[in-house]
Amino acid sequence: MAEDSSAEDQTEEPTARRLEKAREEGESARSVEVPATLVTLTGLIFIMFNGDKLAQSVRTLFASGFIFDARIVHDATLLPRHFAEQVGEAFFIILPVLALTLLAAIIGSGLTGGYLFRMQSALPNFGKLNFFSGLKRLIGMRAIVELIKALAKFTIVGAMMVWVINDHMPELMRIESMSAEPATAIALTLIIKSAVIITSSLVLIAFADAVYQRVSFTKKMRMTKQDVRDEMKDSEGSPEIRAQIKRRQREMANARMMERVKDADVVITNPEHFSVALAYDPSSDGAPILLAKGANEIAMRIREEAKNAGVHMFPAPPLARALYFTTKVDHPIPEELYQATAQVIAYVFNLNSFQPGVPPRPRPAIQVPPAWEFDSEGRRAADIMNS
Repeated sequence: MAEDSSAEDQTEEPTARRLEKAREEGESARSVEVPATLVTLTGLIFIMFNGDKLAQSVRTLFASGFIFDARIVHDATLLPRHFAEQVGEAFFIILPVLALTLLAAIIGSGLTGGYLFRMQSALPNFGKLNFFSGLKRLIGMRAIVELIKALAKFTIVGAMMVWVINDHMPELMRIESMSAEPATAIALTLIIKSAVIITSSLVLIAFADAVYQRVSFTKKMRMTKQDVRDEMKDSEGSPEIRAQIKRRQREMANARMMERVKDADVVITNPEHFSVALAYDPSSDGAPILLAKGANEIAMRIREEAKNAGVHMFPAPPLARALYFTTKVDHPIPEELYQATAQVIAYVFNLNSFQPGVPPRPRPAIQVPPAWEFDSEGRRAADIMNS
């Protein structure tokens, strides 16, 4: 496959089947920056708007933990239960934060390459415990990209920290002259606000990494021309099998067509190559319908079926060729051939209604418009003369 080919040979975009197979194997574009940034930003925004309630609940929990309970002094077995209750209350306090960050992690994980649920991905892969493969990952292009991302994050975070500190310098200078409680509240507010601003600045890194991961994954999935041909061969089967299927389909279509010859009113023939079976309903306003047509061997079979079914055969080479090359099975004949075909059908109907003492109608000389004359190869006579 494409993984074993050089990058220069991988010139074809990945097919849908190639991408689907990669997903089945647990491969897709993945960015660790997107879910990490989204989780951090979600948690900080929640704390920013609900920090007071959260802090009050934590203070109440700590205060209750330091209340003296005489029962524990007399019965030490109550201590684990008391500790478990404290832990349970603490868990329910932070549960909203955990739930929101978990939701953000799930959403962020699927933003880049969609969602994949594959148990095999969670199993240990000892093939990755290869020294040379690990060394290649350390000094390869991926390592260089990770280094660039780290430097970019350090630069952005450092610049935002300097900006936040300079912007809130007056508040920071007043903290030292305040009492403990208001100073702590202001400090916590500044810390959370600064964290949100700094984390928001990392959205640019996350977006750039998501674009890079998608482009890199698409490049990795590219295929060589041979890969595309092999995939088409696998999906459609070998040429020999396709040929057998087509031959079988033709045989089935011909068998169905032969069954309809017995319903024809006339079979127009070219004594050398062609046979065309037509049906016409005098009670309708429609044109005659072509029920069957064939050349060479198929033409002979149509004649045999017509003979066995008692269908009249009318030799008219120009009309037979014109109908064969211009009309599909189960389709009405072209309007330009109405007159010639009507002469044949009228003659056949007259023979079928023969009455004693009434002379039969003479066989008509069938002619088709010059533009509808064909040779045995399907070439129009007018085109041959012009060339």
